[in-house]
Amino acid sequence: MLELASEASDADAVAEAERSVSQLRDRVEAAELERMLSGEHDAKDAIVSINAGAGGTDSQDWAEMLLRMYLRWCERHGFAAEIIDIQAGEEAGLKGVTLTVKGQNAYGFLRSEIGIHRLVRISPFDANKRRQTAFAAVSIVPDIGDEIVVDLDEEKDLRIDTYRAGGAGGQHVNKTDSAVRLTHLPTGIVVQCQSERSQHKNKAHALKVLRAKLYEKARLEHEAEVERVAGEKKKIDFGMQIRSYTLHPSQRVKDHRTDLEIGNAAAVLDGDLDRLIRAYLMQGDA
Repeated sequence: MLELASEASDADAVAEAERSVSQLRDRVEAAELERMLSGEHDAKDAIVSINAGAGGTDSQDWAEMLLRMYLRWCERHGFAAEIIDIQAGEEAGLKGVTLTVKGQNAYGFLRSEIGIHRLVRISPFDANKRRQTAFAAVSIVPDIGDEIVVDLDEEKDLRIDTYRAGGAGGQHVNKTDSAVRLTHLPTGIVVQCQSERSQHKNKAHALKVLRAKLYEKARLEHEAEVERVAGEKKKIDFGMQIRSYTLHPSQRVKDHRTDLEIGNAAAVLDGDLDRLIRAYLMQGDA
Protein backbone atom coordinates (compact mmCIF):
# COMPACT_ATOMS: atom_id res chain seq x y z
CA MET A 1 0.00 0.00 0.00
CA LEU A 2 2.84 2.36 0.87
CA GLU A 3 4.61 1.71 -2.46
CA LEU A 4 1.43 2.26 -4.47
CA ALA A 5 0.55 5.41 -2.53
CA SER A 6 4.05 6.80 -3.05
CA GLU A 7 3.92 6.11 -6.79
CA ALA A 8 0.53 7.83 -7.02
CA SER A 9 1.63 10.71 -4.75
CA ASP A 10 -1.49 10.05 -2.69
CA ALA A 11 -0.87 11.70 0.69
CA ASP A 12 -4.01 10.24 2.28
CA ALA A 13 -3.05 6.70 1.23
CA VAL A 14 0.50 7.21 2.54
CA ALA A 15 -0.89 8.32 5.92
CA GLU A 16 -3.21 5.29 6.00
CA ALA A 17 -0.32 2.96 5.20
CA GLU A 18 1.79 4.48 7.96
CA ARG A 19 -1.06 3.96 10.44
CA SER A 20 -1.33 0.34 9.33
CA VAL A 21 2.41 -0.18 9.81
CA SER A 22 2.18 1.27 13.32
CA GLN A 23 -0.76 -1.00 14.19
CA LEU A 24 1.05 -4.05 12.82
CA ARG A 25 4.16 -3.16 14.81
CA ASP A 26 2.09 -2.95 18.02
CA ARG A 27 0.48 -6.34 17.27
CA VAL A 28 3.85 -7.96 16.59
CA GLU A 29 5.34 -6.54 19.79
CA ALA A 30 2.33 -7.73 21.81
CA ALA A 31 2.62 -11.22 20.27
CA GLU A 32 6.36 -11.32 21.02
CA LEU A 33 5.80 -10.31 24.63
CA GLU A 34 3.01 -12.86 25.02
CA ARG A 35 5.37 -15.54 23.75
CA MET A 36 7.97 -14.53 26.35
CA LEU A 37 5.33 -14.76 29.09
CA SER A 38 4.53 -18.39 28.43
CA GLY A 39 6.61 -19.83 31.28
CA GLU A 40 5.15 -22.36 33.70
CA HIS A 41 4.32 -19.77 36.38
CA ASP A 42 4.32 -16.51 34.42
CA ALA A 43 0.54 -16.05 34.63
CA LYS A 44 0.53 -16.35 38.43
CA ASP A 45 0.51 -13.70 41.12
CA ALA A 46 3.87 -12.73 42.63
CA ILE A 47 5.33 -12.57 46.12
CA VAL A 48 7.91 -9.76 46.24
CA SER A 49 10.54 -9.31 48.97
CA ILE A 50 12.84 -6.27 49.19
CA ASN A 51 15.74 -6.29 51.66
CA ALA A 52 18.24 -3.53 52.41
CA GLY A 53 21.85 -4.51 51.86
CA ALA A 54 25.22 -2.75 52.08
CA GLY A 55 24.97 0.98 52.64
CA GLY A 56 23.54 1.47 56.13
CA THR A 57 20.74 4.01 56.41
CA ASP A 58 21.05 4.80 52.69
CA SER A 59 20.32 1.18 51.79
CA GLN A 60 17.27 1.14 54.05
CA ASP A 61 16.02 4.33 52.42
CA TRP A 62 16.75 2.72 49.04
CA ALA A 63 14.63 -0.31 49.98
CA GLU A 64 11.72 2.02 50.69
CA MET A 65 12.27 3.82 47.37
CA LEU A 66 12.14 0.47 45.54
CA LEU A 67 8.91 -0.41 47.35
CA ARG A 68 7.35 2.85 46.14
CA MET A 69 8.63 2.18 42.61
CA TYR A 70 6.94 -1.22 42.46
CA LEU A 71 3.73 0.05 44.07
CA ARG A 72 3.56 2.81 41.44
CA TRP A 73 4.19 0.24 38.67
CA CYS A 74 1.33 -1.86 40.06
CA GLU A 75 -0.97 1.16 40.03
CA ARG A 76 -0.12 1.88 36.39
CA HIS A 77 -1.04 -1.66 35.37
CA GLY A 78 -4.06 -2.22 37.59
CA PHE A 79 -2.35 -4.87 39.73
CA ALA A 80 -3.45 -5.23 43.36
CA ALA A 81 -0.52 -4.95 45.79
CA GLU A 82 -0.77 -5.81 49.48
CA ILE A 83 2.03 -5.47 52.03
CA ILE A 84 2.03 -8.51 54.33
CA ASP A 85 5.17 -7.79 56.34
CA ILE A 86 7.34 -4.73 56.86
CA GLN A 87 10.33 -3.95 59.10
CA ALA A 88 11.21 -0.31 59.56
CA GLY A 89 14.82 0.89 59.53
CA GLU A 90 16.50 2.33 62.63
CA GLU A 91 16.72 5.92 61.33
CA ALA A 92 14.79 5.88 58.06
CA GLY A 93 13.52 3.59 55.34
CA LEU A 94 13.01 -0.15 55.61
CA LYS A 95 15.10 -3.14 56.58
CA GLY A 96 12.77 -5.34 54.60
CA VAL A 97 9.28 -5.67 53.20
CA THR A 98 7.20 -8.45 51.63
CA LEU A 99 4.17 -7.85 49.46
CA THR A 100 1.87 -9.81 47.21
CA VAL A 101 1.09 -8.58 43.69
CA LYS A 102 -2.06 -9.93 42.08
CA GLY A 103 -2.88 -9.69 38.39
CA GLN A 104 -2.52 -11.50 35.07
CA ASN A 105 1.16 -12.29 34.40
CA ALA A 106 2.30 -10.48 37.57
CA TYR A 107 5.11 -12.97 38.15
CA GLY A 108 5.99 -13.11 34.46
CA PHE A 109 6.62 -9.37 34.37
CA LEU A 110 8.21 -8.96 37.79
CA ARG A 111 10.70 -11.83 37.56
CA SER A 112 12.77 -9.40 35.50
CA GLU A 113 13.41 -7.53 38.78
CA ILE A 114 15.06 -10.39 40.69
CA GLY A 115 18.56 -9.47 41.83
CA ILE A 116 20.63 -6.69 43.36
CA HIS A 117 19.67 -3.07 42.69
CA ARG A 118 22.36 -0.38 43.14
CA LEU A 119 21.75 3.29 43.91
CA VAL A 120 24.33 6.08 43.54
CA ARG A 121 23.40 9.55 44.83
CA ILE A 122 24.30 12.39 47.16
CA SER A 123 23.24 10.96 50.50
CA PRO A 124 20.55 12.95 52.33
CA PHE A 125 21.90 11.36 55.54
CA ASP A 126 25.48 12.63 55.09
CA ALA A 127 26.13 16.07 56.58
CA ASN A 128 29.06 16.49 54.18
CA LYS A 129 26.82 15.80 51.15
CA ARG A 130 29.07 13.06 49.79
CA ARG A 131 28.09 10.64 47.07
CA GLN A 132 27.09 7.26 48.48
CA THR A 133 26.34 3.85 47.01
CA ALA A 134 23.57 1.68 48.45
CA PHE A 135 22.33 -1.80 47.60
CA ALA A 136 19.04 -3.63 48.04
CA ALA A 137 18.07 -7.15 47.06
CA VAL A 138 14.79 -7.99 45.34
CA SER A 139 13.55 -11.58 45.37
CA ILE A 140 10.33 -12.65 43.69
CA VAL A 141 8.59 -16.01 43.69
CA PRO A 142 5.34 -17.08 42.04
CA ASP A 143 2.34 -17.46 44.29
CA ILE A 144 1.78 -21.16 43.73
CA GLY A 145 -1.26 -21.27 46.02
CA ASP A 146 -2.33 -24.82 46.79
CA GLU A 147 -1.73 -26.30 43.35
CA ILE A 148 1.73 -27.68 44.10
CA VAL A 149 2.40 -29.86 47.12
CA VAL A 150 5.52 -28.94 49.09
CA ASP A 151 6.87 -31.45 51.59
CA LEU A 152 6.39 -29.56 54.85
CA ASP A 153 5.98 -31.16 58.28
CA GLU A 154 4.62 -28.29 60.37
CA GLU A 155 5.25 -30.06 63.69
CA LYS A 156 8.86 -31.07 63.01
CA ASP A 157 10.07 -28.49 60.49
CA LEU A 158 8.62 -25.25 61.82
CA ARG A 159 9.32 -22.94 64.72
CA ILE A 160 6.38 -20.60 65.18
CA ASP A 161 6.85 -17.32 67.06
CA THR A 162 4.18 -14.73 67.71
CA TYR A 163 4.71 -11.06 68.53
CA ARG A 164 2.86 -7.77 68.55
CA ALA A 165 2.54 -6.18 65.13
CA GLY A 166 4.04 -2.72 64.74
CA GLY A 167 1.69 0.21 64.31
CA ALA A 168 1.38 3.95 64.24
CA GLY A 169 1.03 4.14 68.03
CA GLY A 170 -1.87 5.10 70.29
CA GLN A 171 -5.13 3.40 69.50
CA HIS A 172 -3.65 1.72 66.41
CA VAL A 173 -1.15 -0.44 68.31
CA ASN A 174 -2.11 -4.09 68.28
CA LYS A 175 -2.68 -5.18 71.89
CA THR A 176 -2.34 -8.92 71.14
CA ASP A 177 0.42 -11.11 69.72
CA SER A 178 -1.22 -11.40 66.30
CA ALA A 179 1.92 -11.18 64.13
CA VAL A 180 3.48 -14.52 63.18
CA ARG A 181 7.07 -15.48 62.33
CA LEU A 182 7.75 -18.90 60.82
CA THR A 183 11.24 -20.40 60.76
CA HIS A 184 11.76 -23.41 58.51
CA LEU A 185 14.37 -25.30 60.54
CA PRO A 186 15.84 -27.50 57.75
CA THR A 187 16.62 -24.50 55.48
CA GLY A 188 16.66 -21.51 57.85
CA ILE A 189 14.09 -19.67 55.71
CA VAL A 190 12.16 -17.14 57.81
CA VAL A 191 8.88 -15.51 56.81
CA GLN A 192 6.72 -13.08 58.74
CA CYS A 193 3.22 -11.71 58.41
CA GLN A 194 1.53 -8.96 60.40
CA SER A 195 -1.01 -7.57 57.96
CA GLU A 196 -4.07 -9.15 59.61
CA ARG A 197 -5.48 -8.65 63.11
CA SER A 198 -6.05 -12.39 63.39
CA GLN A 199 -3.08 -14.59 64.34
CA HIS A 200 -4.72 -17.46 62.45
CA LYS A 201 -4.93 -15.42 59.23
CA ASN A 202 -1.36 -14.19 59.61
CA LYS A 203 -0.15 -17.76 60.04
CA ALA A 204 -2.06 -18.85 56.93
CA HIS A 205 -0.49 -15.98 54.92
CA ALA A 206 2.97 -16.81 56.25
CA LEU A 207 2.57 -20.51 55.38
CA LYS A 208 1.55 -19.56 51.86
CA VAL A 209 4.69 -17.44 51.42
CA LEU A 210 6.89 -20.13 52.98
CA ARG A 211 5.57 -22.82 50.64
CA ALA A 212 6.23 -20.57 47.65
CA LYS A 213 9.79 -19.88 48.82
CA LEU A 214 10.46 -23.59 49.44
CA TYR A 215 9.16 -24.45 46.00
CA GLU A 216 11.33 -21.76 44.40
CA LYS A 217 14.37 -22.95 46.37
CA ALA A 218 13.85 -26.50 45.14
CA ARG A 219 13.40 -25.28 41.56
CA LEU A 220 16.60 -23.22 41.66
CA GLU A 221 18.56 -26.12 43.16
CA HIS A 222 17.33 -28.35 40.36
CA GLU A 223 18.35 -25.80 37.72
CA ALA A 224 21.77 -25.41 39.37
CA GLU A 225 22.29 -29.16 39.24
CA VAL A 226 21.30 -29.26 35.58
CA GLU A 227 23.79 -26.49 34.83
CA ARG A 228 26.51 -28.25 36.82
CA VAL A 229 25.99 -31.45 34.88
CA ALA A 230 26.01 -29.48 31.64
CA GLY A 231 29.25 -27.76 32.63
CA GLU A 232 27.73 -24.27 32.79
CA LYS A 233 28.65 -21.89 35.59
CA LYS A 234 27.02 -18.64 36.59
CA LYS A 235 28.46 -16.43 39.30
CA ILE A 236 25.83 -14.94 41.58
CA ASP A 237 26.85 -12.79 44.51
CA PHE A 238 25.87 -9.58 46.23
CA GLY A 239 28.22 -7.46 44.16
CA MET A 240 26.71 -8.55 40.86
CA GLN A 241 23.98 -5.93 40.56
CA ILE A 242 21.45 -6.34 37.76
CA ARG A 243 20.67 -2.64 37.55
CA SER A 244 22.22 0.67 38.58
CA TYR A 245 20.26 3.83 39.35
CA THR A 246 22.53 6.88 39.24
CA LEU A 247 21.16 10.20 40.52
CA HIS A 248 24.49 12.07 40.70
CA PRO A 249 26.37 13.49 38.86
CA SER A 250 24.06 12.55 35.97
CA GLN A 251 20.67 10.87 36.06
CA ARG A 252 20.34 7.50 34.42
CA VAL A 253 19.23 3.94 34.98
CA LYS A 254 21.20 1.13 33.36
CA ASP A 255 20.25 -2.54 33.24
CA HIS A 256 23.52 -4.48 33.13
CA ARG A 257 21.89 -7.58 31.63
CA THR A 258 20.44 -5.89 28.55
CA ASP A 259 22.64 -2.74 28.39
CA LEU A 260 19.47 -0.67 28.15
CA GLU A 261 20.06 2.80 29.56
CA ILE A 262 17.32 5.31 30.36
CA GLY A 263 18.13 8.95 31.04
CA ASN A 264 14.96 9.77 32.99
CA ALA A 265 15.75 8.13 36.33
CA ALA A 266 12.93 9.99 38.09
CA ALA A 267 10.33 8.41 35.78
CA VAL A 268 11.73 4.91 36.41
CA LEU A 269 11.63 5.45 40.18
CA ASP A 270 8.03 6.59 39.73
CA GLY A 271 7.13 3.18 38.31
CA ASP A 272 7.90 3.54 34.59
CA LEU A 273 9.56 0.13 34.30
CA ASP A 274 8.00 -1.19 31.10
CA ARG A 275 10.98 -0.60 28.78
CA LEU A 276 13.34 -2.28 31.25
CA ILE A 277 11.02 -5.24 31.80
CA ARG A 278 10.37 -5.68 28.09
CA ALA A 279 14.08 -5.54 27.17
CA TYR A 280 14.84 -8.26 29.71
CA LEU A 281 12.02 -10.53 28.54
CA MET A 282 12.76 -10.01 24.87
CA GLN A 283 16.43 -10.94 25.13
CA GLY A 284 15.36 -14.51 25.85
CA ASP A 285 17.09 -14.94 29.22
CA ALA A 286 13.77 -14.93 30.98
